[in-house]
Amino acid sequence: MFGRLIAHWVYGGFLAGLLLLFLAPVFVHSWPAPLVATFLCLPAYMIHQYEEHDNDRFRLYVNQKIGREALSPLAVFVINVPGVWGTVGISLVLAASVRVGFGLIAMYLIVLNGAIHLVQAVIAREYNPGLGTAVALFLPLGGYGIACIQRAGGGSLSMHLLAALVAIGIHAAIIVHVLRK
Repeated sequence: MFGRLIAHWVYGGFLAGLLLLFLAPVFVHSWPAPLVATFLCLPAYMIHQYEEHDNDRFRLYVNQKIGREALSPLAVFVINVPGVWGTVGISLVLAASVRVGFGLIAMYLIVLNGAIHLVQAVIAREYNPGLGTAVALFLPLGGYGIACIQRAGGGSLSMHLLAALVAIGIHAAIIVHVLRK
């Protein structure tokens, strides 16, 4: 049972992302803009993950580039479901209940991921799985969300540093895992 879930999580995530977008007007109609932007990071990420991971594209791409089995299906699942969805969910909960600046964690996560996809494409001079949605969704939504949180007074230097460190830490952990394998 868990093997199928690990192998096919991206399809449920894509459909859940579309459902979250469809239901968003009901959920967020009375929310302030920074929380709406933070919430939208989750369905944006789910749609991005479909482009990235449909037919196991990203894992196969990374493993081919590295020349060995550096990413397993389990690693991809852990990175994306508890890692990404969990981080964005925690960011939203903390932004809504503790301090709006915690929404910057979700923003920096998508901006950094979008920038990595873009830089990789420029360096390799080729498409990489996830590039289209990283550029079309992540960079505009992340920029908008950062600006909303800043305008709402949640963008203190400490919140920006915390958010950047979390986003960099997550991506660094993935890179270390890939290089260590």
